[in-house]
Amino acid sequence: MSKKLLSTVAAVMATALPAMAQDCPIKVGVLHSLSGTMAISETTLKDTMEMLIEQQNEKGGVLGCQLEAVVVDPASDWPLFAEKARELLTVHEVDVIFGNWTSVSRKSVLPVIEELNGLLFYPVQYEGEESSKNVFYTGAAPNQQAIPATDYFLDELGVESFALLGTDYVYPRTTNNILESYLKSKGIADEDIFVNYTPFGHSDWSKIVSDVVALGAGGKQVGVISTINGDANVGFYKELAAQGVSADDIPVVAFSVGEEELSGLDTSNLVGHLAAWNYFQSADTDANAEWVEAWKARMGEERVTNDPMEAHYIGFNMWVNAAEEAGTTDVDAVRTAMYGQEFPNLTGGTAVMLPNHHLAKPVLIGEIQEDGQFDIISQTEEVPGDAWTDFLPESAVLKSDWQELECGMYNTETETCVQIESNY
Repeated sequence: MSKKLLSTVAAVMATALPAMAQDCPIKVGVLHSLSGTMAISETTLKDTMEMLIEQQNEKGGVLGCQLEAVVVDPASDWPLFAEKARELLTVHEVDVIFGNWTSVSRKSVLPVIEELNGLLFYPVQYEGEESSKNVFYTGAAPNQQAIPATDYFLDELGVESFALLGTDYVYPRTTNNILESYLKSKGIADEDIFVNYTPFGHSDWSKIVSDVVALGAGGKQVGVISTINGDANVGFYKELAAQGVSADDIPVVAFSVGEEELSGLDTSNLVGHLAAWNYFQSADTDANAEWVEAWKARMGEERVTNDPMEAHYIGFNMWVNAAEEAGTTDVDAVRTAMYGQEFPNLTGGTAVMLPNHHLAKPVLIGEIQEDGQFDIISQTEEVPGDAWTDFLPESAVLKSDWQELECGMYNTETETCVQIESNY
């Protein structure tokens, strides 16, 4: 029997048989640290998911079922993320997981998700260089944050010497490898690129900040690109202020500092420093005003919104629409229905899910204000996320396409699907 005839028979049978009843309630796993060094960032994402689930239940749920949040605390412990993911899938039998912040936690979870055919929505900017059929990456890839921010430093601020400061794990290291290659392609010399990594929770920044200041001894404009994560940011910005470094002297653009992190800081000495994201609370749109109002009504006037929250907002609503379209929460069916999903973002455009499991998103540069909010000083149209960077030779030839090619690492030169050992 021909493949075409088989497909026709299958389609006729599918329409002739009654739809399989959806088990209720539909369980949504929430995998975010509520304790440890990353709680400063991740607790808000747990709160976001609970709000989104409550709002959806008020609309009637999904497929006639109410949604139930299953919340676990991996406690900023990377191996524990894998254990908690397995618990969500095998003990609680969740239909989908929204979670993780750091890339090391995501890479800990990835083998479990793939082994058990789970579905993870990952909402935070990351280093790229990964493509899994079981993960939808709703945060920024490097070409949607790191590269545009570097271009802003080069083109708008005239930065000539770069300090790449990061927490010591895969996201900062891979991102900085990409940025080093990119900067050199732009004519920046090796001696004008200073790279430093510190452990999670690092607190003594005096020597590092002194080293950054020393980069400008020859009169060149210095800029800091920060991939520092978690509560280590508190000490870093305090030390900048202690050494009298202002944004006019040495601007910092951060990839992991948003409104939530600033809410715990004295921002008087941070005014003028920058962050690059795809969303800021200060975005002036009706949709964002409604979102912020709902958030503050639920959580309190002092609580702020931020970029990873919007990523969960987009990813969750796309998952809802995909499940409704598929008529089931079955992972394979939902995955197929996700391709091409569109949903209005909160900054005035439309997010689109691409075949490489990344979104098309705008890039925003924000300047820190005294009230802990950001003045949006630059915003692009939607930029399609790229799983594999153009600025590392081994990645430039790779393409991710799970819809047509069913491959996350397709070599465009050899026209083959590459399988390599992962470095989890």
